[in-house]
Amino acid sequence: MLLNSIKKVSGVALACSLLFISCSQDEEEVMTSETLEETADLQVSQEILNQVEALGMNTGYVKWDTFHFPDGTTEPRLYLEEDVVITPDQLSALVALNAQEKGDKTSKQYRTSALVSQGRTISIIGYTGGQQALSSKERTALQWAVDNYNRLSGVSISFNLTFGTNYQDKDMVVYNNTINNPSGAGGSAGFPSGGRPYKFVQIYGLANYDTNVVEHVITHEIGHSVGFRHTDWFSRQSCGQNVNEGGDVNYIPGTPSGFDPTSIMLACFSSSEDGEFNANDITALRNMY
Repeated sequence: MLLNSIKKVSGVALACSLLFISCSQDEEEVMTSETLEETADLQVSQEILNQVEALGMNTGYVKWDTFHFPDGTTEPRLYLEEDVVITPDQLSALVALNAQEKGDKTSKQYRTSALVSQGRTISIIGYTGGQQALSSKERTALQWAVDNYNRLSGVSISFNLTFGTNYQDKDMVVYNNTINNPSGAGGSAGFPSGGRPYKFVQIYGLANYDTNVVEHVITHEIGHSVGFRHTDWFSRQSCGQNVNEGGDVNYIPGTPSGFDPTSIMLACFSSSEDGEFNANDITALRNMY
C-alpha cells in the first residue's frame, strides 16, 4: 500500500499492495543474516519470468528482496511490480490455479482463484510485541474490521480475534511495520493458500489518521487475505491512473459492471473513508463464501 497525493488535495489516498505470501512462518525456513546478504546475488530465472507473464503481470519489475516478519526476522522473496511478494512455489501454484479457473474479466468485482475453505473460523491476532506492536488506536480499528466480517449473515467464514505475541499458531497476524516503511502510509497483505487465509497483514504510517481510516486499511487487507482482488484492478482509476494490474482475476457474479467508487477494495482511497463495506462488497463476500 503506497501513499498517493493525487486523489484529493485535502486528504491522502492510499493504494493497497497485493502480496502472495505463505500461510504461516513456521512452515518456512527463516533465513540467516548470512543468507540474507546473498539476496542481492539471487537471479530471476527465465522460468519465473515466464510464469509472471502467464499471470498477465509486468515482467519488467521482478526482483529478489527482503520480507519482514512480525518478530523482526527476514527472508528473501520475489517482488513483482515492486509491491507484490511471492515464493517460487507459490507462483507455480497460482499459475496452475489460474489455468483451471477462468472468469469474465471486465470491469466488475474480482477474486483470486485461491479461496479460504468454506465454513472456516479464522484465528486472527493483533500483534502487541516490540517495535511492530499495534497502537491502541490500531487495535480498536482491528476490532472494528473483524466486526465488519463477523456481523454479516450468509457468509460461511468468521474470525476469532485475540491480541498478543504468540502468532505462530494463528491463521492471521496483523502488525505495524512502520519501522521498515518509514516514508509510506497504508498496508499490505496477500492471498489464500491451501484453504487458509494469507497470514501476514502489515499496516504502516497510519499514526496521523483517524480510527475509521485505519479500520478501512485493515478491512481491505483482510479482504485480500481471503481472496479479494482490487475492484478497479483493470485501471486503478481510484488512484488517478490508467494501469492494468494484471494477474489472477475472476469475476464475482452479482456485482455491478463499471467503476464502483465506494467499494472497500478499490486500489486507492482517501483519508475520509468510513471503513465500512458497501452493498456490492457484501454481495461479493456472500458469493465467495
